[in-house]
Amino acid sequence: MISIKNVSMQFNLGIDRHLSLKKMFIKTFHFKKQKKSFFWALKDINIEVQKGEVVGLIGSNGAGKSTLLKIVAGVMKPTKGEIKTIGKICPMIELGAGFDVELTARENIYLNGAVMGYNKEFLDTKFNEIVDFSELHEFLDAPVKTFSSGMLARLAFSIATIVEPEILIVDEILAVGDYAFQEKSGNKMQEMISGGTTVLFVSHNIEQIKKICGRVIWLDKGQIILDGNFEEVCAAYIESQK
Repeated sequence: MISIKNVSMQFNLGIDRHLSLKKMFIKTFHFKKQKKSFFWALKDINIEVQKGEVVGLIGSNGAGKSTLLKIVAGVMKPTKGEIKTIGKICPMIELGAGFDVELTARENIYLNGAVMGYNKEFLDTKFNEIVDFSELHEFLDAPVKTFSSGMLARLAFSIATIVEPEILIVDEILAVGDYAFQEKSGNKMQEMISGGTTVLFVSHNIEQIKKICGRVIWLDKGQIILDGNFEEVCAAYIESQK
Protein backbone atom coordinates (compact mmCIF):
# COMPACT_ATOMS: atom_id res chain seq x y z
CA MET A 1 0.00 0.00 0.00
CA ILE A 2 1.17 3.52 -0.83
CA SER A 3 -0.23 6.70 0.73
CA ILE A 4 0.85 10.07 -0.70
CA LYS A 5 -0.59 13.04 1.20
CA ASN A 6 -0.19 16.72 0.26
CA VAL A 7 3.24 16.08 -1.25
CA SER A 8 5.09 18.99 -2.86
CA MET A 9 8.69 19.09 -4.07
CA GLN A 10 10.66 22.28 -4.61
CA PHE A 11 14.08 22.59 -6.24
CA ASN A 12 16.44 25.55 -6.10
CA LEU A 13 17.68 25.62 -9.68
CA GLY A 14 20.69 27.68 -8.67
CA ILE A 15 21.89 24.90 -6.36
CA ASP A 16 20.35 21.68 -7.59
CA ARG A 17 21.41 21.88 -11.21
CA HIS A 18 24.69 20.24 -12.20
CA LEU A 19 27.67 22.57 -12.35
CA SER A 20 30.87 21.88 -14.29
CA LEU A 21 34.21 22.61 -12.62
CA LYS A 22 34.61 25.65 -14.86
CA LYS A 23 31.22 27.04 -13.82
CA MET A 24 31.96 26.34 -10.14
CA PHE A 25 35.24 28.30 -10.44
CA ILE A 26 33.49 31.24 -12.08
CA LYS A 27 30.70 31.10 -9.48
CA THR A 28 33.24 31.14 -6.64
CA PHE A 29 34.85 34.38 -7.85
CA HIS A 30 31.62 36.03 -8.94
CA PHE A 31 30.87 38.35 -6.04
CA LYS A 32 27.54 39.58 -7.38
CA LYS A 33 24.69 38.14 -5.33
CA GLN A 34 23.18 35.18 -7.13
CA LYS A 35 19.43 35.30 -7.67
CA LYS A 36 17.66 32.22 -6.36
CA SER A 37 15.37 30.44 -8.78
CA PHE A 38 12.86 28.04 -7.25
CA PHE A 39 10.88 25.44 -9.15
CA TRP A 40 7.99 23.34 -7.85
CA ALA A 41 8.32 19.90 -9.46
CA LEU A 42 5.26 18.63 -7.54
CA LYS A 43 2.36 20.55 -6.01
CA ASP A 44 0.00 19.09 -3.39
CA ILE A 45 -0.11 15.53 -4.72
CA ASN A 46 -2.60 13.16 -3.06
CA ILE A 47 -2.67 9.51 -4.16
CA GLU A 48 -3.76 6.31 -2.44
CA VAL A 49 -2.60 3.04 -4.03
CA GLN A 50 -4.08 -0.18 -2.66
CA LYS A 51 -2.25 -3.50 -2.30
CA GLY A 52 -1.95 -5.27 -5.65
CA GLU A 53 -3.01 -2.21 -7.66
CA VAL A 54 -1.05 -1.40 -10.83
CA VAL A 55 -0.97 2.36 -11.44
CA GLY A 56 0.54 4.10 -14.46
CA LEU A 57 1.89 7.65 -14.43
CA ILE A 58 1.80 9.56 -17.71
CA GLY A 59 2.63 13.11 -18.79
CA SER A 60 5.12 15.07 -20.83
CA ASN A 61 8.78 15.52 -19.88
CA GLY A 62 9.08 17.65 -16.74
CA ALA A 63 5.59 16.73 -15.49
CA GLY A 64 7.00 15.39 -12.19
CA LYS A 65 6.60 11.65 -12.81
CA SER A 66 10.16 10.54 -12.05
CA THR A 67 10.42 12.93 -9.10
CA LEU A 68 7.32 11.36 -7.58
CA LEU A 69 8.75 7.85 -8.03
CA LYS A 70 12.01 8.86 -6.35
CA ILE A 71 10.10 10.29 -3.39
CA VAL A 72 8.04 7.10 -2.99
CA ALA A 73 11.21 5.01 -3.29
CA GLY A 74 12.86 7.08 -0.54
CA VAL A 75 15.58 8.49 -2.81
CA MET A 76 14.29 12.02 -2.19
CA LYS A 77 12.51 13.67 0.73
CA PRO A 78 9.54 15.88 -0.18
CA THR A 79 9.58 19.57 0.67
CA LYS A 80 6.05 19.22 2.08
CA GLY A 81 3.67 16.38 2.82
CA GLU A 82 4.23 12.75 3.75
CA ILE A 83 4.63 9.33 2.16
CA LYS A 84 3.65 6.07 3.82
CA THR A 85 4.38 2.65 2.34
CA ILE A 86 3.69 -0.84 3.61
CA GLY A 87 5.88 -3.58 2.15
CA LYS A 88 9.37 -4.10 0.73
CA ILE A 89 10.07 -1.67 -2.14
CA CYS A 90 12.08 -2.50 -5.26
CA PRO A 91 12.88 0.72 -7.17
CA MET A 92 13.74 0.23 -10.86
CA ILE A 93 14.92 3.78 -11.44
CA GLU A 94 18.06 4.65 -13.41
CA LEU A 95 19.08 1.01 -13.80
CA GLY A 96 22.82 0.46 -13.47
CA ALA A 97 23.43 3.75 -11.68
CA GLY A 98 25.22 1.84 -8.92
CA PHE A 99 27.67 0.07 -11.25
CA ASP A 100 31.42 0.63 -11.06
CA VAL A 101 32.53 0.63 -14.70
CA GLU A 102 36.05 -0.46 -13.81
CA LEU A 103 34.77 -3.69 -12.23
CA THR A 104 33.66 -6.83 -14.05
CA ALA A 105 30.05 -7.92 -14.50
CA ARG A 106 30.62 -10.62 -11.87
CA GLU A 107 31.90 -8.06 -9.35
CA ASN A 108 29.10 -5.63 -10.15
CA ILE A 109 26.44 -8.26 -9.46
CA TYR A 110 27.67 -8.38 -5.86
CA LEU A 111 28.26 -4.62 -5.63
CA ASN A 112 24.85 -3.65 -7.05
CA GLY A 113 23.15 -6.38 -5.03
CA ALA A 114 24.76 -5.05 -1.85
CA VAL A 115 23.55 -1.53 -2.69
CA MET A 116 20.04 -2.98 -2.93
CA GLY A 117 20.42 -4.53 0.53
CA TYR A 118 21.21 -8.18 -0.33
CA ASN A 119 23.98 -10.03 1.50
CA LYS A 120 26.65 -12.18 -0.19
CA GLU A 121 25.06 -15.46 0.86
CA PHE A 122 21.76 -14.52 -0.78
CA LEU A 123 23.51 -13.30 -3.93
CA ASP A 124 25.47 -16.58 -4.10
CA THR A 125 22.18 -18.51 -4.26
CA LYS A 126 20.80 -16.16 -6.96
CA PHE A 127 23.98 -15.71 -9.01
CA ASN A 128 23.23 -18.30 -11.72
CA GLU A 129 19.64 -17.05 -12.01
CA ILE A 130 20.88 -13.50 -12.58
CA VAL A 131 23.41 -14.57 -15.21
CA ASP A 132 20.94 -16.86 -17.01
CA PHE A 133 18.33 -14.12 -17.26
CA SER A 134 20.86 -11.54 -18.49
CA GLU A 135 22.32 -13.99 -21.05
CA LEU A 136 25.76 -12.50 -20.43
CA HIS A 137 27.59 -15.73 -19.51
CA GLU A 138 30.62 -15.12 -21.74
CA PHE A 139 31.06 -11.52 -20.52
CA LEU A 140 31.07 -12.16 -16.77
CA ASP A 141 34.74 -11.34 -16.32
CA ALA A 142 34.83 -8.34 -18.65
CA PRO A 143 34.76 -4.82 -17.15
CA VAL A 144 31.34 -3.26 -17.65
CA LYS A 145 32.94 -0.18 -19.23
CA THR A 146 33.23 -2.36 -22.35
CA PHE A 147 29.47 -3.12 -22.34
CA SER A 148 26.93 -1.55 -24.65
CA SER A 149 24.03 0.33 -23.02
CA GLY A 150 21.79 -2.64 -23.83
CA MET A 151 24.11 -5.09 -22.06
CA LEU A 152 24.28 -2.83 -19.01
CA ALA A 153 20.49 -2.61 -18.91
CA ARG A 154 20.15 -6.39 -19.16
CA LEU A 155 22.53 -6.93 -16.26
CA ALA A 156 20.89 -4.24 -14.11
CA PHE A 157 17.35 -5.53 -14.78
CA SER A 158 18.41 -9.09 -13.97
CA ILE A 159 19.79 -8.00 -10.60
CA ALA A 160 16.80 -5.79 -9.78
CA THR A 161 14.25 -8.58 -10.36
CA ILE A 162 15.83 -11.42 -8.36
CA VAL A 163 13.19 -11.05 -5.65
CA GLU A 164 9.45 -10.50 -5.74
CA PRO A 165 8.91 -7.18 -3.92
CA GLU A 166 5.62 -6.08 -2.42
CA ILE A 167 5.95 -2.65 -4.07
CA LEU A 168 7.58 -2.17 -7.48
CA ILE A 169 8.64 1.31 -8.65
CA VAL A 170 9.31 1.31 -12.40
CA ASP A 171 10.62 4.18 -14.55
CA GLU A 172 10.78 3.45 -18.29
CA ILE A 173 12.86 0.30 -17.82
CA LEU A 174 10.83 -1.85 -20.23
CA ALA A 175 12.43 0.08 -23.09
CA VAL A 176 15.89 -1.35 -22.31
CA GLY A 177 17.91 -3.77 -24.41
CA ASP A 178 17.00 -5.24 -27.78
CA TYR A 179 13.48 -6.28 -28.85
CA ALA A 180 13.85 -9.87 -27.59
CA PHE A 181 14.99 -8.70 -24.15
CA GLN A 182 12.19 -6.12 -24.00
CA GLU A 183 9.72 -8.98 -24.51
CA LYS A 184 11.50 -11.05 -21.87
CA SER A 185 11.59 -8.22 -19.33
CA GLY A 186 7.94 -7.41 -20.06
CA ASN A 187 6.97 -11.01 -19.35
CA LYS A 188 8.96 -10.91 -16.11
CA MET A 189 7.10 -7.77 -15.10
CA GLN A 190 3.77 -9.45 -15.83
CA GLU A 191 4.76 -12.39 -13.60
CA MET A 192 5.56 -10.03 -10.75
CA ILE A 193 2.29 -8.15 -11.23
CA SER A 194 0.19 -11.32 -11.35
CA GLY A 195 1.73 -12.34 -8.03
CA GLY A 196 0.00 -9.43 -6.28
CA THR A 197 2.80 -6.87 -6.38
CA THR A 198 1.73 -3.22 -6.05
CA VAL A 199 3.16 -1.23 -8.96
CA LEU A 200 3.83 2.43 -9.82
CA PHE A 201 4.83 2.50 -13.49
CA VAL A 202 6.08 5.48 -15.54
CA SER A 203 6.25 5.24 -19.32
CA HIS A 204 5.86 7.42 -22.41
CA ASN A 205 4.64 4.32 -24.24
CA ILE A 206 0.86 4.62 -23.91
CA GLU A 207 0.22 1.15 -25.36
CA GLN A 208 2.50 -0.31 -22.70
CA ILE A 209 0.60 1.64 -20.03
CA LYS A 210 -2.72 0.28 -21.34
CA LYS A 211 -1.37 -3.26 -21.37
CA ILE A 212 -0.07 -3.23 -17.80
CA CYS A 213 -2.11 -0.69 -15.80
CA GLY A 214 -5.73 -0.73 -14.71
CA ARG A 215 -5.53 2.80 -13.32
CA VAL A 216 -3.66 5.76 -14.79
CA ILE A 217 -2.72 9.17 -13.35
CA TRP A 218 -1.94 12.06 -15.71
CA LEU A 219 0.52 14.61 -14.33
CA ASP A 220 1.29 18.00 -15.83
CA LYS A 221 3.57 20.67 -14.36
CA GLY A 222 3.65 18.89 -11.03
CA GLN A 223 -0.12 18.57 -10.63
CA ILE A 224 -2.66 15.78 -11.15
CA ILE A 225 -4.82 16.48 -14.20
CA LEU A 226 -6.80 13.24 -14.19
CA ASP A 227 -6.86 10.03 -12.14
CA GLY A 228 -9.00 7.09 -13.21
CA ASN A 229 -9.58 4.17 -15.57
CA PHE A 230 -6.75 3.63 -18.05
CA GLU A 231 -8.97 4.01 -21.12
CA GLU A 232 -10.46 7.32 -19.97
CA VAL A 233 -7.21 8.91 -18.83
CA CYS A 234 -5.08 7.74 -21.76
CA ALA A 235 -7.71 8.93 -24.25
CA ALA A 236 -7.84 12.37 -22.62
CA TYR A 237 -4.05 12.62 -22.58
CA ILE A 238 -3.69 11.61 -26.24
CA GLU A 239 -6.37 14.14 -27.23
CA SER A 240 -4.47 16.90 -25.39
CA GLN A 241 -1.35 16.19 -27.45
CA LYS A 242 -3.07 16.85 -30.78
